[in-house]
This record gives sequence, C-alpha cells and structure tokens, in this order.
Amino acid sequence: MRHVFWTVLLSVIAFAVTPTEIRSQNLPYKDPSLPVEDRVEDLLGRMTLREKVMQTVQRTYGKNTNINNIEKEVKAVDPTVGSLIYRSTSPELYNEIQRRAMQETRLGIPILCGFDAIHGFRTVFPIPLAQSCSWNPELVRLSCRVAASEAASSGVKWTFSPMVDVARDSRWGRVSEGYGEDPYLNTIMGIAAIKGYQGSDLSDPSAVAACLKHYVGYSMSEGGRDYQYTNISAQTLWETFMPPFEAGVKAGAATVMCAFNDMNGVPASANPYTLTEVLKKQWAHDGFVVSDWNSVEQLIAQGVAADDREACLKAFTAGVDMDMVDDIYFDHLEKLIEEGEIPVGMLDEAVRRILRLKFRLGLFEAPYVDERPEQERFLQPESIDLARRLAAESMVLLKNENEVLPIASDVKRIAVIGPMAEERAAVNGSWEGYGKPEDVTPLLDCIREKFGDRLEIDFVRGCGFDGDDRSNFDAALQVAVKADLVILCLGEKREWSGENGSRSVLELPDIQEELALYLGEADVPLIFVLSSGRPLALANVEPVAAAIIQMWQPGSQGGFALADILAGDVNPSGKLSISFPWSTGQQPVYYNVRRSARPKMGHYKDIPRTPLYPFGHGLSYTSFTYGKATCSADLVRIGEKICIEVPVTNTGKRDGMETVLWFVSDPVASISRPEKELKYFEKKLVRQGDTEIFRFEIDPERDLSFVDDKGNRHLETGEFYVLVGSQRVEFQLAD
Repeated sequence: MRHVFWTVLLSVIAFAVTPTEIRSQNLPYKDPSLPVEDRVEDLLGRMTLREKVMQTVQRTYGKNTNINNIEKEVKAVDPTVGSLIYRSTSPELYNEIQRRAMQETRLGIPILCGFDAIHGFRTVFPIPLAQSCSWNPELVRLSCRVAASEAASSGVKWTFSPMVDVARDSRWGRVSEGYGEDPYLNTIMGIAAIKGYQGSDLSDPSAVAACLKHYVGYSMSEGGRDYQYTNISAQTLWETFMPPFEAGVKAGAATVMCAFNDMNGVPASANPYTLTEVLKKQWAHDGFVVSDWNSVEQLIAQGVAADDREACLKAFTAGVDMDMVDDIYFDHLEKLIEEGEIPVGMLDEAVRRILRLKFRLGLFEAPYVDERPEQERFLQPESIDLARRLAAESMVLLKNENEVLPIASDVKRIAVIGPMAEERAAVNGSWEGYGKPEDVTPLLDCIREKFGDRLEIDFVRGCGFDGDDRSNFDAALQVAVKADLVILCLGEKREWSGENGSRSVLELPDIQEELALYLGEADVPLIFVLSSGRPLALANVEPVAAAIIQMWQPGSQGGFALADILAGDVNPSGKLSISFPWSTGQQPVYYNVRRSARPKMGHYKDIPRTPLYPFGHGLSYTSFTYGKATCSADLVRIGEKICIEVPVTNTGKRDGMETVLWFVSDPVASISRPEKELKYFEKKLVRQGDTEIFRFEIDPERDLSFVDDKGNRHLETGEFYVLVGSQRVEFQLAD
C-alpha cells in the first residue's frame, strides 16, 4: 500500500504542471542527442499511473478490413492511447490524429499506428507461403521493403508480420501466411522479412517495426481447426516451433505477438514460461509483446479466467505488454495495481518497452508524415516489376509431361477454361492489405495480351468455384476439342484460406474435379493452373493433366507472371516449401519425420507412403545434372568446420535457376532424430551448358547439434550424413 501511496502522490504532483508548461520545456526525454534508455527513463518518471496504463492500450481506427475481427463499437480516438490499428491510407488523417497526441496531451507521447501488411500494403505481392517457394530471401526482403515504405507513407509504422509458424497441416487456413513446413526455411524467410520491414535504422522514415507471430505453436491447432487447442511436446516445441522466433528476436524483430492457442492447457496469452522466462529473459528481447485480437478477453472462453479482471491479471503478469482492442487493460489494469495485485514495477517495465520502440522509430522527433498523393506513394513502377518477378519465382511447375510447356511455336489455338480465369480477388489472396481487385489483371486478359497476336484464344468458364451447375460443361468441351491445348484455371476462392479458413477437404470442389475429368476425355493436353492459399490434394485429377502450375495466390501481378512462364519468357524455378498430399487423410504430411519402428509397415493401405509432390519438388524448362558431391574431410573435430561441394551442370537448352537443398541426417543419437533436416539452401542462375559449384560449409555446433526439451543444445560425436540431390555424403565428428 505504501507503493500505491507514492504512485498516487506522484500523479498529483505531475498534474500540478500544465500540459502547456510540459510541452514548452526542454526536458531530457525530448533531447534526441541523449541515449534512448536515458530518454525512456526520464519520460517514464514523469508519467502518472493512468498515462502508463494508456500506453498498454491498443484500439482501432477506421473500417474493419478483417471479417474475423468482431469488435465492439469503435471509440473516438483518445490521444493518450498507446497504439492504434490504423485502417486508412490517408496521411492527412494520420497527421490529424497524431497532432492531438503531440499537442493536446500533457507529455506529448506519439501514438504508434499498426496494420496487417502481410504481403504488401497497396502493391500486393504473393502470399508468404508462395514467397517461400521462390527460395529467394533477397526478393522477400525487397518486397517487405516496398510494403514498409508504402505503409510508413500513410502513418503506419508497425506491421503485424512476419508469421513464422511452422505449418504442417494444410487444413489450417493460415498456412498461407507462413513460410511452409520447415523450421530453417521459416527462419531464413522470417529474417529476410524483418530486414525488409525495419531496414538498417528504425528511425528511417520508410522503415516500420516488424512483429513476429504467432508466439507460439498456433499452427498445431487440432485437426487444422483455427483457434483450437494445441498439444505440443516440449521436445517438439523447442526443435520445431521455437527456432524461427529465436532467430527473429536475434535478428532484431521489434515486437512479438502472442498467439490465440491454448498449448498443453496454458493459453499463449497467459503463458509466463514462453513470454517472460524464454522470450524476455533467456532470449533478452527488449521489445514488447502485443496480444492477438481479443486474445486477453478470450482467456475467459478458454476457461482459465473467470472474468475480464482475472484475464487482465493473468495476461499482464504472464508478459503481454499491450492489449489489442478488447480494452481489458484500460478497464482493469489501473485498479489491479492500486489494489496491489500487480506491482507498479511490472507496469513500468511494460511501458518502458513500448516507449523504447517509439523512441527508436523516431516518432518523438518526426511524428508526422509528408502529405503526398497516392500516385506518388503506391504502385510505383519498380514495385510492380518486383511483384511480377517474385510472383514468377514463387510459382511451381509440378508436372510437365512431354515438355508441353512452354507453349510451342506450332501451337495455333488454345482454350482457356475455368472459374479462376476471370478472377481478381482470389489472385490477390487473403490479407491483401489495401490492394484492390481493380489492380489485378485477370489471367485470361494476361494470356490474351501475351499470345493474342499469334494464337486464337477461346474462353468458356465451364463451371463456378463450387455448386452443381454443369450446364457449361459441353460448351467447355467443344472449345477444348478444337484447341491444340487447354489452360484450365482452377482453385480456391479468396476466403477459403487465411484466418478462420480451415477446410476439412483439401481436394478441389467436386464441380471443379468433374470439369477436369470431363475435359480429360478430349484428345488435347490439359495444363492445370492452380491458385490457392494451401496445398491441394490432386490425386483424383492429376492423371488427366499434362502439366500443372501451382501459382498460389500470386498478388496483383500474378497473371502477367503466369503468362511469362507459359510463354517461356521466364523459366520456372519455384520449389515447394510444403508437401502436397495424395489426399486429405494423409494430413499432416511433412518431410522431416522421425523414423518408424517398422519402416515398411504402418502406412495407409490405400495411398502411397510419400506425398504426391514432396517438399522441395519443382520442375524447370531445362535440366540440371548433379555431379559427385565431395567432402573436404572424412573426419571433423568439434570446433572445426567442414565443406561439402557439388557441381551442378545445366544440361538443357535454356538458362535456368536451380536451388540446391542441403539436408543433414544423424543416424544414431541419444534421442531419436528426424530422418533428415534442412540446414542450408542456395539458389543460382546456371546458364545453358555451364556448371556452377554449390557449397555448404558445416559448422558442427550450428548444423549437427540438437536441442532437448528445455531448449538446451547438445552436440554428439559419431557418424553423420549430408544429403544433396540423390547423394549421401558420410563423415565422422570427433572430439
């Protein structure tokens, strides 16, 4: 109670100084020449209890852009609020809001505005799952740089991205937002995104703060059902789900978002072990943790809090520094501190973290943005070119029988069929930011623009995305039989994947499968073009396809990128970052499984053991031959490094990019290890007839060790294998 007395007394003293007097003084926290930590402590010491609490409150402003975010009535902007989810592209409106915070409040603390710029702000890039199939971290970094610049020009200085949840069950709709099934690939792409958003200096006007999400284990929702319970062993938590987050923190991610899920009986928003013991203490993260949307209030629905007050107590003491939109901290945090339930020092630490980021972003010195028109800020030519290139490198050629692609010069007539051909919204995909359908040129129009001067092009829709209207089947077949080849455009509606986009069936809807099989009766090659936010189960229709291009949800330039690939102007180079199952019942299926007690038994009897298209699969219009992989030594000692090289020759008829994946296998260890684990990859252009050397330098501590169920790292001597292409290189690790 003595602590509460002094807190109240300081509040009275603080209010004895008028806002005008405070703003006119040259106080230390206003001095940009001082270290950030000194400025934070000076400002923190001047704040009242209510002012501190308000920094932990995030509200929304503007139109709801996510139908899954069911919210209370939007309140008028309180200029003392710590953060806003700012749903506008207007710099004028942002400046008006920020001017109130800077000029009408006692201390002039700027508001931090955030938004879900997941794969672009106005210029829409491919969904993150597609981006990871490019195996090109530099393109990912550049795309996030564009998103940051466009967002910052509107006043948004914080993005709720990247998502680094390792996802292995494609029934879960949010596989679209992450980088696939492998921890290492999620790590590399996550770091690239962080560097793109934040740049080299957070105070740069074009930089925004990144937010790692969803911490942690959200992607393991039972049965792929969003928001559900997750059962994750401590061993799996540390070796699969923690690594991308730890690496992201070490790469400087400014913030972390806790997840919705209840993991092993403890919801992520009330988990002191993950939020405080690991994130803040063990990993020394000095940014702050924000809840996910309403996830503090949802502790009640999850059965660990009786009411809002208890939810506030559990979330805040666990380590959630900022409460997203449900106003529970606003309603209860001050009272809990006054009653001694929460130490004021704990509040100080949360506010310290929030203020630290605001200072690092330069918001105190430059709270406003230039009020430039949209045509100067969005959809710049270089951004559009980048979106087209990333879309092309993200697309995966799954099948290409008899080299039916690229479209040959002797092809005179093609038929374009399918519900995706004229689609716009689905091409942009879920979480499209402020991308607009009118920014998308439909696939049909892009194909006509690319080929219309040399080919006859017929179009029939054939069917809808779902339903049972087969009245257009015969018309589709009639144009198919007249064509030299058919481009069949199928896939998912925009809302079928993403948040709250769980699906019990990964096969295409019956009507689309039936159309594909019906057209398969024509004696003409069928080229499937598939757009989706997840892997699809294609076993029913794959046999009738001569070629399959998985284009994902490729963003606003996706149609042009597809046309480039169909024409052969771009040689496809994408490889899968997530496995395509034979059927829904094969879920979850992923490459780095542990060994079975009976390797030849225990598998499904009605489908093959392996996926239809495995992790790392992807074809090219040229051919690559891997030479003999060589190792710099057969024996390496702890503390030393070893290098393995493999020559890759382009033996085809055109230049192409090849990605070499390097896997490590530990055949015998003190605990069972996965059959193989990705440890490195490299993508290079290999010109026709040339040979490039790909190298993997192995650091035993980094590449051969493993973590236990407490996160402790172990390195054991013995035999190891490196797998590259179809080869296995063996060596020994010794003391």
